[in-house]
Amino acid sequence: MLTLGVETSCDESSAALVDGDRMLSNVIASQVDLHAAYGGVVPEIAARAHVEAIVPVLGEALSAAAGRPGLVAVTVGPGLVGSLVVGVSVAKGLAWSWDVPMVAVNHVEAHAFAPALEGRLPAFPFLALVVSGGHTLLAEVRGVSDMEVLGRTLDDALGEAYDKVAKLLGLGYPGGPVIDGLSADADPRAVLFPRAMIGSGDLNFSLSGLKTAVSRYVKQAGSGAAPVADIAASFQAAALDVVVRKTVAAALERGLRDVVLGGGVACNRKLRSWLAEECAAQGLRLVFPSPELCTDNAAMVAALGHRRFLEGFRSGLDQDVYPGLAFGS
Repeated sequence: MLTLGVETSCDESSAALVDGDRMLSNVIASQVDLHAAYGGVVPEIAARAHVEAIVPVLGEALSAAAGRPGLVAVTVGPGLVGSLVVGVSVAKGLAWSWDVPMVAVNHVEAHAFAPALEGRLPAFPFLALVVSGGHTLLAEVRGVSDMEVLGRTLDDALGEAYDKVAKLLGLGYPGGPVIDGLSADADPRAVLFPRAMIGSGDLNFSLSGLKTAVSRYVKQAGSGAAPVADIAASFQAAALDVVVRKTVAAALERGLRDVVLGGGVACNRKLRSWLAEECAAQGLRLVFPSPELCTDNAAMVAALGHRRFLEGFRSGLDQDVYPGLAFGS
């Protein structure tokens, strides 16, 4: 079935056409330049930008179709309420005008299904590690509508921590790519930052204290501080150390042999290589999609939406948005 996906949960306007799991188009209009001056996403600016971008994005995505889509899949949460409303309103209008069904999708869940678009989705059950600007969680995925969260961040998400530390170090926005690139040739042992909750006995994370530790170090060390690149690398090492260890622990505890890495921070080269190394050492198989499918995109929304449709899910034209929609709800 030809499925149109629509994604406007935060600061990317995206539309995609997917035929089963075959991606025909995946158009993404980023707002990074609009929000860079503020060091983070401004909800009102994001919503207005979606209004301006969504029609051209849809037009480009639909140009790949030989026929009319038979299904519309749209992100209804979690995310920024104003941004979500734009995408859901457009999806409703198209579903009504085409007289085709619409399916609501949780875009954080969709991150776990992104490898399907490249023919690499593991068989159920598998472990999903979703890391982005707003979410850091581990979940056992047993089916399209059967997911259990095993651990999550108790405060800052991983991407949020990267952005805050990058701003603190004067590195700009978004922080993830800058810190990842800067850390490549730096010393991750220059500063020993705390590994929060590494021995907590559960699978939860906490990253706000690490940000505070970086801030305190910079203030106290003053002119004697390590080079900025080494501070960035040391921060990244501390953050990823906990994430990698707890991911492997979760897979082993649950007897899951496949691990899916998704979300915007899944583009991080150090996270990919470190997690791949540790998974291989424990006999686990790590799967992660190409960078285009890691960030918020409509193709993964379409892929999960199609699966939900096959399991009998439908959404009416009274579909609401849910900014705080929980994973697996």
